Amino acid sequence: MCFLHHQNKVKSKIEMKTKRNIISIDEERCNGCGACAEGCHEGALQIIDGKARIVSELYCDGLGTCIGECPVGAIRIEEKEVEEYDETAVMERLVPKGEKVFLAHLRHLKDHGEHTLFQQGVGYLRAHNIAIDINSLLHGSGCPGSAQQVFNTPSIRMDQNLQEIRSELTHWPVQLHLLNPQAGVFNDADVVLAADCTAYSYGAFHTHFLRNRRLAIACPKLDSNKESYIDKIVQMVDVARINTLTVVIMEAPCCGGLLQLVKMALERTERKVPVKKVVIGIQGDVKEETWL
Repeated sequence: MCFLHHQNKVKSKIEMKTKRNIISIDEERCNGCGACAEGCHEGALQIIDGKARIVSELYCDGLGTCIGECPVGAIRIEEKEVEEYDETAVMERLVPKGEKVFLAHLRHLKDHGEHTLFQQGVGYLRAHNIAIDINSLLHGSGCPGSAQQVFNTPSIRMDQNLQEIRSELTHWPVQLHLLNPQAGVFNDADVVLAADCTAYSYGAFHTHFLRNRRLAIACPKLDSNKESYIDKIVQMVDVARINTLTVVIMEAPCCGGLLQLVKMALERTERKVPVKKVVIGIQGDVKEETWL
């Protein structure tokens, strides 16, 4: 092989690299249970030598479904320079495993709003004359707990006087471990990061804090792998480029940890955004609203 030909091959291989979201595994935390591998429809994860491993960056879509499957918080999403995700390579890998496997993958893409990749996957099946029931695929449902959704209209509930109370929630999921901080709903948005108990304590949470804002929830005392929370807040600020961040916590001392996580994240961000601290009293009143 001539040097020039070799150089061109190396160059083309480098050009395939791109910055994108991909999972990262903390091997010290990983206990090799295999839950993440079962939750990875693309087959990007395998258990090797008792630890979860990424077998190919080509297969990892970066949507983070496996995060919710990990019982020890060993997985997080990070942005780094890796090979571009290749839907064709994924389909070539999954089709031999049977219809249930590749249909689960396609539903996974659909549930997360990855319409372009979904169409590529369906196109692969059609190009290879693999018949599927497209209607069941379009209308079938995956796990509603982790599937990304955007709501066009608020849902309506009735109070005890049969008056309409509109939900101001605009997207799903909302738990910080499960959501994608680079999802379109967070682009240029005003975000509320709320401690879990606040919405139960403050009766007007939706109208006072959630209207025209995007929501993320977390518990600074009980949640594990808080380092991933810091990473996600950094991505919201630097990648999704949120406008403001309102941190709603209880007056309980442990709740202050959520505000501390935000401060730690902002020390790592390239951008700075206005942050408001809101403290809810144990009896459901607003104790403090302060721009930091």
